[in-house]
This record gives sequence, C-alpha cells and structure tokens, in this order.
Amino acid sequence: MGLMPAKCHRKMEPKPYTRKATKVVKKAFVRGIPGSKIHVFDMGNKKKRDWKWQIDMVAEESLQLRHNQLEAARVTINAYLTKKVTKPLFYFKFRAHPHHIMRENPLATGAGADRFQRGMRQSFGKPVGYAARVKAGSNILSIFLDDLKYLPDVKQALRLASNKMSGTHRVEVKEFGKLI
Repeated sequence: MGLMPAKCHRKMEPKPYTRKATKVVKKAFVRGIPGSKIHVFDMGNKKKRDWKWQIDMVAEESLQLRHNQLEAARVTINAYLTKKVTKPLFYFKFRAHPHHIMRENPLATGAGADRFQRGMRQSFGKPVGYAARVKAGSNILSIFLDDLKYLPDVKQALRLASNKMSGTHRVEVKEFGKLI
C-alpha cells in the first residue's frame, strides 16, 4: 500500500508520540518504526560561521511535516542552489526535526473485507513514519548567504521546496539581529 495523503497527517495532534527507548526495552512503547528518510540536516559550506544574511522559511500555520516531505524539499533546494549558487557560497540548515511517530489504522477494501475488518475497535494503529511538529511562526529551514545578488535564486529554491511541503509558508530575509 502507498502513502496516505498528506492531509491525513497534517493537523497537529494534541500530544506528541515519541517514546522510543534504547536502554530500557520495556519502556519502549513504540515498536517497529520504519527509518526516517532524512539523514542530512546541514548542507553547503559547513565550515564558515560568519554569514551576513539569513533567509528563513517560516510556517504560517501549526502543522506536521512528514519526513518524506522534508527530504523532498532538501533535495530540491540542494539541487537548485548547487546549480545556481555553488556550494561554497551558501549554508543550508533544517530547523525542524522529525521526532513525532505517525500511526495509521489501515482499512481493508475489496471482496471479503467485512469478515476480518475491525473498524474502530482497537484502532491505535501501527507506526508508519516520522513527522516534524511545526508551530505557527517558527522556522522550518534557514539558508545563509554573504551576497544578496543570489537572493532571487534562494527565493526561487524556497518556492520550489514549499511546493513539496503541506501548509503555507513565507520567506523572511534577516541581517543577523535585524529583520528586513
């Protein structure tokens, strides 16, 4: 079975579901979680630390972003900026990390499904992946630059990446300590 649509997991659930113990196995309430698709959270020039400009993608609503959405956005931004700006001239960092474990109670369809279907009885669900819980007004990702002549390319990369993620986002350009 394929992935459920993003609208099924987009709403912020009341309580994060994250308990995954490694030392005390009895306290691991969550078992059998598939691995996260996103592994790299920083890209570009990681050594340089004194950038002049910070461009943020900010969430306009509280929502959950699935790990495959974040990975798709990362691949899009990295490919576009590597082609247009080149790696030594930018630094890209994810601010939202997927910790929340999503669950699904798949419903059977087809002939004979009514014989073994449970419906909402014991509908806790099985783990299917991770999601990042993002509150309204918080940064999803940041891109750092020294030269503003690349700003149109960065904005285009963020626009392409926002198409990969659910919800609405805005772009904020900051000089360190100031908002422009």
